[in-house]
Amino acid sequence: MLENLLTPETRTDPYPFYRQVFARGPVVKAADRFFVVSGFEEASALLRNPAFGHPEPEVLPDPHENEPVDDQGRVIRSFLALDPPDHTRLRRLVSKAFTPRMVEQLAPRVEELAKELVSKALEMGEFDLMAEIARPLPVVIVSEMLGVPLADRDRFEGWSHAMGRALDPSFLIEKETVAAAVAARREFVAYFRELAKERRKRPTGDLFSDLVSVSDEGDRLSEGELVITAMLLLVAGHETTTNLIGNGMLALLNHPEQHRKLAEDRSKIPNAVEEMLRYDSPVQLTTRIALRDATVGGESVGEGDQTVVLLGAANRDPRAYEAPDRFDVDRPSPRHLALGQGIHFCLGAPLARLEARTLFETLLGTGHAFHLTADPVWMKQVTLRGLDGLRLEFA
Repeated sequence: MLENLLTPETRTDPYPFYRQVFARGPVVKAADRFFVVSGFEEASALLRNPAFGHPEPEVLPDPHENEPVDDQGRVIRSFLALDPPDHTRLRRLVSKAFTPRMVEQLAPRVEELAKELVSKALEMGEFDLMAEIARPLPVVIVSEMLGVPLADRDRFEGWSHAMGRALDPSFLIEKETVAAAVAARREFVAYFRELAKERRKRPTGDLFSDLVSVSDEGDRLSEGELVITAMLLLVAGHETTTNLIGNGMLALLNHPEQHRKLAEDRSKIPNAVEEMLRYDSPVQLTTRIALRDATVGGESVGEGDQTVVLLGAANRDPRAYEAPDRFDVDRPSPRHLALGQGIHFCLGAPLARLEARTLFETLLGTGHAFHLTADPVWMKQVTLRGLDGLRLEFA
């Protein structure tokens, strides 16, 4: 059923396929012990239900892989892939360093960088939005936030892109993609281990230094937890924002009347960013395993059964939205699942929103029109939906 997600047509536009899936029901048993959820309310309920989560993998790590492991020999996973109480502990510690105030203090730097990147694009006349703006903005911000040396940022972008491609469900991933992700992860681990040693000796006031020293009633991040958390923040901190910017710009280009509305009244931008997230979600799906017998949308799901939640489909559920396939920057307070739900709601949501709002303010504030000069090029992955290339020209 989900193999259709790999076709070139579906990669370019998955929403006709999602409508076919939804027509079979908001929750469908697609195979033995395998369910697909495409309805908004059903997906929202599942993501908030503690009966669904991420059980401990049965296969222990190969010690030669240099994987961070805990005292019991278990692979240290990011809190994104943990259940309570481990998730609760790790997220609480990270939240003490990654605070709303810290994000608020980044606003002037985000604005400065957005203006710098857009100014360079204006000088070029014709440019690739993804290469010149959508990738550099979030990767520079998250790198500066973590205290990553400027010379190493290109390496991080390559590593995180390789790991992002491996987020697809296992039955949709090619062996070459897995191998590249494993190699990138190994490089990430080695790099952050060395950086952790430096920050323990000489804190520099960045987020990584804060993570090294953060504590909660004496509890601290272990070295392995610190390394994996830094990897998560760097990968998640720019991959999804890059896709939000690219997908959002393409939506504006494909809907010139909405583009005009936004250019004429930039106070609509915060609401428009939420509509961009709903309309063409940077994260299209997520998976959960039933930790015990449960019910979703009237369907009985047994312990150990796998569920795939199609966030992109849920965000266009006709029961939740009027004219769900219409891109509307005036849509009233658009609810969506693009940033998750429940205990795994995106920790970096305030930063992603800040970066997207600031960039669209800057682009629209130039007073220039812009249009496509070539067909958009989509990335060859399913979970993260984004563009490889989006060539534009300022008029």
